[in-house]
Amino acid sequence: MRVWIEKLFYKVVWRLVWIFYPRYTIEGLDNLPEEPSIVVGNHSQAHGPIFSELYFPGKRSIWCAGQMMCCKEVPDYTYHDFWDEKPRFLHPLFRLLSYIIAPFISAVMRCGDTIAVYHDTRVINTFRTTVKKLNEGNHIIIFPECKRGYNQILCAFQENFIDVAKLYYKKTGKEVCFVPMYLAPRLRKAYFGKPIRFDSTAPIADERKRICKALMDAITDMAVSLPEHIVVPYPNIPKKEYRTNLSTEAIIREETSC
Repeated sequence: MRVWIEKLFYKVVWRLVWIFYPRYTIEGLDNLPEEPSIVVGNHSQAHGPIFSELYFPGKRSIWCAGQMMCCKEVPDYTYHDFWDEKPRFLHPLFRLLSYIIAPFISAVMRCGDTIAVYHDTRVINTFRTTVKKLNEGNHIIIFPECKRGYNQILCAFQENFIDVAKLYYKKTGKEVCFVPMYLAPRLRKAYFGKPIRFDSTAPIADERKRICKALMDAITDMAVSLPEHIVVPYPNIPKKEYRTNLSTEAIIREETSC
């Protein structure tokens, strides 16, 4: 698409989603620092990015898989990431759909306030852009779940996003905070937990583990403290397999590693 057509299409889609998508109540807003921070939440399928685009308070940039911004890469990425868990007899339909939506979804992702995320040598560009956005006063929103079970609320987090804090400290001398966020689409609410500050004096490997565990546990604690409700998981599994926030079972089996 031409750039001006993409921007127009994005504005139309944004307005339609804003009209029809449920309004959210935000709680724990006093836990969101005035200084730029890294907000880490449960993906909740498409709900996490949609909430962040529509209702996140203040300036923000959202991490987005780089494949979602490239029309040629969208089909494979969406097919495997969105629809792997669907019944096998529907796979040809979803494969076709992945090609149909490719030019439209890539246009939307490019026009939003997003940061392309890569898992190869281009990741340095992801980190540099993130630091630049933090310096401009943006909160950075990240949904780092992978398809490995953690508990009834979350899949396990990929850990390397913590390295942004090390680069940010190197560039600015500031220790950034990570803020846990729990999205409860069925309650139409979002919750912010207490911030967790990066420790520049600790080894980065230790900080990855410490901060990720603290974030996952904080999100879990927020979720289980709420009235019983259905948790919308990261993987697009059949709805009959959804669990509540008070279930004792894991959402999914440990199928892949992060």
